[in-house]
Amino acid sequence: MPAVHEESDSGPFPLDIEDFLLWLAVERGRSANTLAAYRRDLRGFWDWLGSQGRTLDDVTGADLDAYVGVLRSRGLAPSSVKRSLVAVRSLFRFRSQEGLSESDPSVGVETPRVPSGLPKALSESEVQGLLDAVVGDDPVHRRDRAVLEVLYGTGARISEVCALRLGDVDLDGSMLRLFGKGSKERVVPLGRWARGALAAWLCPEGRGVFEPEQWSRRDDADAVFLNRRGGRLGRQGAWGIVRQYGSLVGLDGRLTPHVLRHCCATHMLDHGADIRAVQELLGHASITTTQVYTMVSTERLFAAYEAAHPRAHAARN
Repeated sequence: MPAVHEESDSGPFPLDIEDFLLWLAVERGRSANTLAAYRRDLRGFWDWLGSQGRTLDDVTGADLDAYVGVLRSRGLAPSSVKRSLVAVRSLFRFRSQEGLSESDPSVGVETPRVPSGLPKALSESEVQGLLDAVVGDDPVHRRDRAVLEVLYGTGARISEVCALRLGDVDLDGSMLRLFGKGSKERVVPLGRWARGALAAWLCPEGRGVFEPEQWSRRDDADAVFLNRRGGRLGRQGAWGIVRQYGSLVGLDGRLTPHVLRHCCATHMLDHGADIRAVQELLGHASITTTQVYTMVSTERLFAAYEAAHPRAHAARN
């Protein structure tokens, strides 16, 4: 089978896989991060096939079941096993639809179930303590405060915050333009605290201090958040900011950028926000994704019911 581009100990990628990845990029418009994830998962599958002395044309449903077993034996999380199988199934579906194979061996292969999990939201006082931990007024603290306030205040993904351009910020209108998954654009409101933190950062005493005499990359000049070297703040750097202040207030192991996104949604719903508004804010394509944030404990549900329903007290009699 012809091969291009990528090689490993088990041999180069077959042309079918490269064609599939190209189709995902051109025809389906998948993001670079998504394509990289597909490539990693398919590389793992292709390497395993090579170790079994098999090719794509030899694969059966039993082989795919065996591969799932191998992934589980490696201690991978159920979500990672499912993601890998989704990539493999998508490849075989593509081969079948394009006439590259007579049948699709993935038909009938059961997708691993992923236990439904809800990220643990911090309490409002814990979030307040986190934000209060940024106490300095130098450029670094101005930037760090703005990053945390925007993450919590808008529910933005860490990738969306790192990708912000100066033209995406409207301080006068208290709005922020974000580009989510699939480059889908949405405009979200900037609360008073996030707006104030951004204004303090986007001034000569903040971002201006980090601006170099000559930009290394043209795109960096338009970045909202910069690192100390004058380049665009990357995901790793932003993660480091969240981790640093989380550790400072005793939230080690509990705080991630996604937890702040979860806190934004949960706290808004706690205060009576409409779920459709939260869906728009977070950029969820489906309302079912947002509904995970509405899960509450039985005690909290009964408390809300008793406080709001005129016949609540009779409900338990």
